[in-house]
Amino acid sequence: MSEAIRYEKDSDNIVVLTMDMPGQSANTMNETYGKSMDECIARLEKEENLAGVVITSAKKTFFAGGDLNSLIKATPEVAQEFYDDSMAVKAQLRRLEKIQAPVVAAINGAALGGGYEICLACNYRVAINDRKTKIGLPEVTLGLLPGGGGVVRLTRLLGLEAASPFLLEGKQVNPEGALKAGLIHELADDADDMMAKAKAWCKANPKVQQPWDTKGYKVPGGTPASPALAMKLPIIPAMLKSKTKGCMPAPEAILSTAVESLQVDVDTAFKIEGRYFTSLATGKVATNMITAFFFNLQQISKGGSRPQGFDKYTTKKVGILGAGMMGAGIAYSSAMAGIEVVLKDISEENAQKGKDYSKKLLDKAVSRGKMTQEKADGILSLIKPTANAEDLQGCDLVIEAVFEKTELKAAVTQEAEAQMLETGVMASNTSSLPITGLAEASCRPANFIGLHFFSPVDKMPLVEIICGKQTSDEALAKSIDYVLQIRKTPIVVNDARGFFTTRVIGTYVNEGLGMLAEGLHPASIEKAASLAGFPVGTLAISDELNLQTMRNIRLATEAALKAEGKEMPKTASDSVIDRMIDEFDRAGKLAGKGFYDYPQGGKKTLWPGLKEAFGAGSKEIPFEDMKERFLFVQSLETVRCMEEGVIEKVADANIGSIMGIGFPPWTGGVVQYINQYGLREFVARAQELADKYGERFAPPALLVEKAEKGEIFE
Repeated sequence: MSEAIRYEKDSDNIVVLTMDMPGQSANTMNETYGKSMDECIARLEKEENLAGVVITSAKKTFFAGGDLNSLIKATPEVAQEFYDDSMAVKAQLRRLEKIQAPVVAAINGAALGGGYEICLACNYRVAINDRKTKIGLPEVTLGLLPGGGGVVRLTRLLGLEAASPFLLEGKQVNPEGALKAGLIHELADDADDMMAKAKAWCKANPKVQQPWDTKGYKVPGGTPASPALAMKLPIIPAMLKSKTKGCMPAPEAILSTAVESLQVDVDTAFKIEGRYFTSLATGKVATNMITAFFFNLQQISKGGSRPQGFDKYTTKKVGILGAGMMGAGIAYSSAMAGIEVVLKDISEENAQKGKDYSKKLLDKAVSRGKMTQEKADGILSLIKPTANAEDLQGCDLVIEAVFEKTELKAAVTQEAEAQMLETGVMASNTSSLPITGLAEASCRPANFIGLHFFSPVDKMPLVEIICGKQTSDEALAKSIDYVLQIRKTPIVVNDARGFFTTRVIGTYVNEGLGMLAEGLHPASIEKAASLAGFPVGTLAISDELNLQTMRNIRLATEAALKAEGKEMPKTASDSVIDRMIDEFDRAGKLAGKGFYDYPQGGKKTLWPGLKEAFGAGSKEIPFEDMKERFLFVQSLETVRCMEEGVIEKVADANIGSIMGIGFPPWTGGVVQYINQYGLREFVARAQELADKYGERFAPPALLVEKAEKGEIFE
C-alpha cells in the first residue's frame, strides 16, 4: 500500500485514489507523494477491466502544490538534476492521462498550482461548489511557472488568449468561476454528490482521450501559425514588458513556453516547459519571491511577532475618530470583517460622508455580482456615523485617524478613553509621530499603540503596528489579532520618528529629488525607478504626497529634534522642495502642478521648467547606478533601523517594504535584496556608491560585521 495515497476499487471496477499525506495538513508534491503516485499508476496500468479512476483528497484542500521547502534550495549548480526531477513529475502525470480508462479529478477543496496540474492530467474535473475554494495556477506570483505540464495543457485546453490570465497573472477563481472559464466541467453540492457524479461520468465515457491526444484536435483560437493569432502575437510581449519592466522573468518565460509549445507535439512541449521551469527555479528572482510571499508571509500570518501567553482576541466594537479618507477606509475594512463600527467626526454630516464611502464600495460589489444586496445592507448597518463621543461606550478598540497634529490627537484620545472600555486598546493611525510621545495624553499608556494603515485602506494589505515604550504585550497581541481579523497583514516595529515604512520610503523620495538637484534628467530619474521595479517614480510620488505636506512634516521634525537638543541634517531634497513651493508655486498634484503638469482630462507630463529650474539633463551618470541608488538607499536605511531596534524581524522588513511602500517584489524585499546580492558584494558596492554619491551609502557596522562573518540576515 502506498504511503500517501489510498487505493480502493469498488464493485464497478472504478478505483478511487485518495491523497492523504501523513503528518501534513495539506497534500504537497514531495518525494513521498511522488513515490506513492508511481506505485498507484503502476498498479492501475496492470488492472484488468478497469472502468475508471477518481482522484480526490482526504484533506480539507485537494492539493496544495509543489514543495517550496525543496524548491527554494534549487541553484544553477543542480540545474540538470532539477530538470530531471521535474521531467519525472511530468512523465508520471503523462502516464496517468494515458491510462486506458476515464480519469476524473474530484476536487473537494482548493486546487492550486501542482494540485490543479494533477486535475489537468485527468479527463474530467468535478468540484464541490464552495465559494471559498480556489482553483488556478498562481506560480507566477512566486516567480515560477507551472512545472507539472500546466502551461502546456492549459494552453491547449483553452487557447493562448483565454489561458493567459491564469498563467501570466496567476488568476484564481472559485468553482463557479472555474466552470465558466472552462477549468472544470461540473459542479457538485457536496462530497457524496461529487463522488457520484465522478463515477457516473466514468461509466458514461468508457473510451476517452485527452483532447490534445485526439486526432485532428484544434486548439481554441489557433496555434501561432494561424493568421488570427499570428497577428496578435507581436503585441503581447510589448504589453507584458510594459507591466513587468523586464524585472520579472516568469511571465516572459510562461509566454515563451506557451507560444513555443503550441508549435510542437505534447511530449516535446513538456521538454520546453521543463527547461523554462528549471531556468526560473534555479534563478534568484524565484528564490526572492518564494522567500517573501510564502515563507515570510506565512510567518507573519501565523502571528510570528505576536507575544505568547495571551488567548486569541476577537474585537467586537471598534471606534474610529475622523471620517476622512483613512477613517472611512478603516471603517469599511472593519465592517467587512463583521465588526460593529462607530465612525465619529466633528459633525454627523461629516461622519455620514465617511459611511457613504463604504456604501459606494459595497454598491460596486453588488453591481458586479460579487455580493448580494442583502449582505451589503448587513455590512453597512454595522457602521454608525456620529458626532457624539458617548457612542464610543463599549468599544474594545478605538483608532484615531485625525490630522497629524499632536495636540489634536491628544484631545481626541482623552475624549475616547473617557468612554471606551478600560481594557480596550487605544490606537493612533499616524505615519510618523512617535507613539511614546502621543501616549503621554493617555491615562492608560500600556493600552496605547500605533496602527499605521496605508491609503487607500480598502486596497492596501499592510498595517504597521508600532509599540511605544509603555505598550504592553497584551495590547500588541490584541492589535495583531485585530489586523488579522480584518484580513490584513501586520508587521510589528518599535517606536521611532517615521517608524519603519515612512522612514525608509523617505530615503527613496529624497534620492530622486537629490538626483534632480544633481542635474540628472527627470525622465531618466523616473525611468530608472520604473526599470528597477518601483510602481511609482519619485517625482510622481512626491506630487501625490504633496510638497507642502512633506515640508510641514520636515519642519515639525526639525522642531521636535531641536527641542531634544538635536539637529536635523539638511538634504538636497529640502532645497528642491522649498524652491518648488516658494519660487515656482508648484506644490503637487492637489494644486494641479508640481514636478508634473496635470492638464484637465489629459495625461500628466513632466514640467518642462525643471530644465531651467534645476539644470535638469545637464549631467549624466551610469543608468545602473541610478537604479541601484534607489534600491541600495532603502536597504541600507533598513539595516540602520535594525541596528537601532526599530525593526527586529527580517520577515516584517521584507513584507513591510513590498506591501507598504512599493519596494520591487522581484527583490523579495529590502533585506532579501541584500541577502541575494551577497553581503560581501553588497558592502563593496555600497562603498563604491558612497565614494561616488555620498556618505548615505556607507555600509552600517551591522552589515559589515555580518559580511565579514559570512552570515546573512535571517
